[in-house]
Amino acid sequence: MSCLQSGQRIFVAGSSNEPTGLLELMRDADLPDDLHFVQFPLAGYNRTDFTAWHPSFEMTTVFMTAHLEGADKARLHFVPMQMRAVYDYLLADIDVALIQAAYGHDGRLRLGPNVDFAEAVLGTARFVLAEVNEGFVAPAGCPLIDESRLDATVTTNRPLFEAPHPTIDEAAREIGQHVAGLIRDGDCLQTGIGAIPAAILGELGDKNDLGLHGGLIDDGGMRLVQAGIVNGANKPIDKGLHVAGMALGSQELIDWLAETSSVRFKGANYTHEVTVIRQLTQFVSINSAVEVDLMGQVNAEVANGRQISGTGGSVDFMRAAKASRDGRSIVAMNATARGGEVSRIVPRVDVVTALRTDVDMVVTEFGVAELQGRDLGERVAQLAAIAAPAFRDELAACGR
Repeated sequence: MSCLQSGQRIFVAGSSNEPTGLLELMRDADLPDDLHFVQFPLAGYNRTDFTAWHPSFEMTTVFMTAHLEGADKARLHFVPMQMRAVYDYLLADIDVALIQAAYGHDGRLRLGPNVDFAEAVLGTARFVLAEVNEGFVAPAGCPLIDESRLDATVTTNRPLFEAPHPTIDEAAREIGQHVAGLIRDGDCLQTGIGAIPAAILGELGDKNDLGLHGGLIDDGGMRLVQAGIVNGANKPIDKGLHVAGMALGSQELIDWLAETSSVRFKGANYTHEVTVIRQLTQFVSINSAVEVDLMGQVNAEVANGRQISGTGGSVDFMRAAKASRDGRSIVAMNATARGGEVSRIVPRVDVVTALRTDVDMVVTEFGVAELQGRDLGERVAQLAAIAAPAFRDELAACGR
């Protein structure tokens, strides 16, 4: 704790790489005043409101979670920023980095299982404090860390948080089937987390030579690699490799990654970088949304005027798909919310996360809206047609 001084900006690794054991020690320590914590938290994984630790502490986040809703808004700073830009943002003005590391089967210390921004903060932070977690074996494809770069370590032995297996209902299953019908042999995929991405991955059993390049790998991606469906054989770069920034899933996934060097973990300056992805042919980005309007604009972060998540990496991937030869950008979501009371296809979105030019197709359980090359009237007709039946006439009337 002697590395910590008043006024410092402290980066805290997020999602599956949060150094939870180190944070527990810090929370009970006599810390200096006026510390400013910076984190990209993920719902379910990261539950710390740093403003609650001390009345002088501040926190900057680029993603909102339920655990931050009660934070002092005067000291919690939400910054809308896409993931690729977050990497560059962290290249400067970070005094201390708090990370998690683990030893691989080869006995060497590695980062992971999230490396999104690790290289950026390791290059800029004056001090690096690491939790060396002996509760898991580091993925074989995670970067090595030079132990001389660490100013202090604490050794723990705790299991990683296991993401609950998503429940795939009938609507998610139908969405998965619709999206699977849009996937071609040889496509390189990027997906998110949750029931709909899990349903999509579960419907790809008849595909061949798929690739994986995205922000994460989960249990569904693992199953496709194990089955040989995702093999990276068609990738012009990283052939035979599966590129991700983090692992989110079960202990089985973490154990498998410890033995699987073909899954390579890269920072957001690679996973979300358009100049990299444009070299991948048939890159297909598959993302979700809170709502989509009749122009094709996407809101992926605000519900009822409340910031519930963040920009994340979806727009990075959508625009990269546009740059890829034969690439496509797909938004997949349920047609309704609140038990069918509210349409998620709306006349106008609350906030624009992605532009109407970023999306090629929108998918709900009721079908596929083809937006690429469509004029405004055709967009209204396409989107109204995949809304829940109770809302279609009203939505269609908005375009007349």
